Amino acid sequence: MLKKYRLALILSPATLALASCGYATSGDSETPSPAASSPEATQMGPFSMTEHGSFNEPWAAAIAPGSDRIFITEKPGTMKFVDVSTGKLGTVTGLPDVDYGGQGGLGDVAFLESEAGNDATGRTIYLSWAEAGDNNTRGAVVGRGQLVCAAADTCSVEGLEVIWRQAPKVTGRGHYSHRIAFSPDEKYLFVASGDRQKMEPAQDASNTLGTVVRLNLDGTPAAGNPLAAQGSPSDEIWSWGHRNILGLQFDSSGQLWDLEHGPKGGDELNRVERGANYGWPVVSDGIHYDNDNIPNHATRPEFKAPAIGWTPVIAPGDFTFINGALFGDWKGDAIVAGLKSKALIHLGFDGGKVVEKARYDFDNRLREVLEGPDGAFYVLEDGDGGRLLRLTPAS
Repeated sequence: MLKKYRLALILSPATLALASCGYATSGDSETPSPAASSPEATQMGPFSMTEHGSFNEPWAAAIAPGSDRIFITEKPGTMKFVDVSTGKLGTVTGLPDVDYGGQGGLGDVAFLESEAGNDATGRTIYLSWAEAGDNNTRGAVVGRGQLVCAAADTCSVEGLEVIWRQAPKVTGRGHYSHRIAFSPDEKYLFVASGDRQKMEPAQDASNTLGTVVRLNLDGTPAAGNPLAAQGSPSDEIWSWGHRNILGLQFDSSGQLWDLEHGPKGGDELNRVERGANYGWPVVSDGIHYDNDNIPNHATRPEFKAPAIGWTPVIAPGDFTFINGALFGDWKGDAIVAGLKSKALIHLGFDGGKVVEKARYDFDNRLREVLEGPDGAFYVLEDGDGGRLLRLTPAS
């Protein structure tokens, strides 16, 4: 079994004072300097690491089921893919116009497991992005189309249509969230809808800011949502009181989890449950950026408290549950990609409690992590020149 190492995370006093994701032009949107590339395997903590290309502000990645292709969205509005079996890089056309700036641009990418192996004939692809509106407003949207890969190095998205829009569109360029997850039976589409840095709408269930929405695969509200009787758009809402969700995943038991940025402190991992209110901005285990206090979760038990929180923040990018056996007894645990923390954070689940088992330092901000069909971790660095790294246990 792989030995676990606890690597020290060194934070200066100035770093400890920084917020998880700041205002629209800071925090989550902060970019590092490009990293140097090397084709050779290197060791990083307990991992053997190889590089598989670099990208322009990569934001999300998904493996097309039944293939060796990892599709990677780039925030300015482009998408590429890497065939990890050959190392070849390909491009994707037919992408939407995006409102690029701040935390906005092209966002998540997702595929249906039930359509594994349909590269040549077309498979359904879901994308999220920031869309411009009237009067300097913006909002997150989700679109659905067909991905057709007729050649080894090119794919196209055909018939892309918007199936869901965050409501309402507002000013600013922060906290879109727009992460996508399918229920294990692939009957439902869950979308993370951030508070857009407006805070109070997260407690107003007449809009979808600061919520997780549950939809049919065509983007219409799913039957059985807790606020269905209130009409549109409340009938889309599954949970509310969220801030800025950058991770949305189901575990092997079918439980949905979200990973979200707190303000100045108070990053959270939450069990996402039907009809639950997670308290933002009424409660948080962080404080406001101007140092004004926010009552913590313990003061308001009517709100759903996080399963685990972080102060100082880890500024999460995304996370994944470990389903394979490559990393030994890590199966069933989770790995979090850290932006400001520049680390992979290893979480364990013990008797209903979530604990941080270890933290592994890297040289750059980490935006995305996913588990490949071979059990390896694929990690995307953040920013211009962000690399795709493949991690396996060090020998």
